[in-house]
Amino acid sequence: MTLNETLTAVGKLKVGHANVPGGRSGCTVILPEGGAVAGVDIRGGAPGTCGTESLNPINLVDRVHALFFSGGSAFGIATADGVRRFLKEQSIGFVTEYGVVPTVAGAVIFDLGINKGGPTPDATLGLEACRRAHAEPVEEGSVGAGCGATIGKLYGLPQATKGGLGSSFIHTERNVRVGALVVVNPFGDVVDPRSYRILAGCRESSQSRRFVGTAQAMARLERLRGFSASDNTVLAAVATNVRLNKTDLTKVAQMAHDGLARVVVPCHTQLDGDTIFALSTEERDPVDVSIVGMLAAQAVERAIVRAVVAAESRGGLPAARDLWDDPPGP
Repeated sequence: MTLNETLTAVGKLKVGHANVPGGRSGCTVILPEGGAVAGVDIRGGAPGTCGTESLNPINLVDRVHALFFSGGSAFGIATADGVRRFLKEQSIGFVTEYGVVPTVAGAVIFDLGINKGGPTPDATLGLEACRRAHAEPVEEGSVGAGCGATIGKLYGLPQATKGGLGSSFIHTERNVRVGALVVVNPFGDVVDPRSYRILAGCRESSQSRRFVGTAQAMARLERLRGFSASDNTVLAAVATNVRLNKTDLTKVAQMAHDGLARVVVPCHTQLDGDTIFALSTEERDPVDVSIVGMLAAQAVERAIVRAVVAAESRGGLPAARDLWDDPPGP
């Protein structure tokens, strides 16, 4: 039996992927059993989100019945319609006198460059991802919403490195479970948290195996030019078995961004849409929110590295495995 070190090991969660023909874009759905209490924190300056305002602690809705991540930029928001259709078919949602109304939230990445002229995720693809959802280990790499993800676009897409989707899981001796699923599509570079070497990012040329060092190159500039302001985003979902309310989960999502900041350099720029959702499956008695948030940050950090290591070359862009003779393990 395969050891599960991904988000679904938290329990009561299913994850499904679906890819467009040609595999240069796709979507990923997370289906919590019966819904889950949720929070969100958005740090990037160019987010593309759906249903996030309802998760504000001052608003009524306190849980979601599904999360989706999608490629396709704004077109990918249509994925949510297929997810809602699936949930309605399963009679999952907020109960009203007129039937169930599913609560769906999510976010998109811009992958229209690598998927130039190709089909974008839509309601049909969202429905397919739901039907493929399972509780087994999450498939990682250039799959689902990670199909068209890229890393390091200071000098444009041709000098970038392929990104992807990664997941991780932490289980403490006190049975606190925390998992993460991350779509890695940042403007900046991804670095190894142990050695600080660049694993994936902006390269010196479209044919080069050497990295520029985005942060160092930016320090020599006054203006950033040559790319769309919406090309970049890291999306993440963290989940825990600890019973937490929406306010607590908002804090967990905030703290989880620390994991992103440790391995994506730079992050949270005006050119990124960095967004993290947090979910509780409510299976374990409460634990101090600061402990859960710390673990969530660790899970996000690990999931980002796993995404980079698992990514495969696509659209003429190399992956980290093509650039390093000894890439680190996940």
